[in-house]
Amino acid sequence: MNLDAYKGPQRIVCLTEETAETLYLLGEEARIVGISGFTVHPPQARRRKPKVSAFASAKIEKILALEPDPVFGFSDPQADIAAELIRAGIAHVFNQRTVAGIFDMIDRSWELGRRPLRTISSGRSGSAHL
Repeated sequence: MNLDAYKGPQRIVCLTEETAETLYLLGEEARIVGISGFTVHPPQARRRKPKVSAFASAKIEKILALEPDPVFGFSDPQADIAAELIRAGIAHVFNQRTVAGIFDMIDRSWELGRRPLRTISSGRSGSAHL
């Protein structure tokens, strides 16, 4: 893979409403290929994106068919889903249990969408752009 040409994940499944809403707010909705059935914001996500999960359950086969790179979810309550996806070779990220965790999720969503993989850091660059 040519890392200089890498544009971040292009096929993201969002198992939580806040990750889908964050990507919409960042203008990255075209990268979302699947959402949680609980997603109501933004309304266009619910109308346009396939629903692949509830909160603690998911249609793993449907997620895999979307060929995501990665799946954004909430790791603790979705641990079984995450484990199944990881075994299938899919990265599953985020565990936003605190306000700081929510900002980390926003920052990482920004970084994944805007920077080549080799430049992703643990800084707070994304929140400065919001």
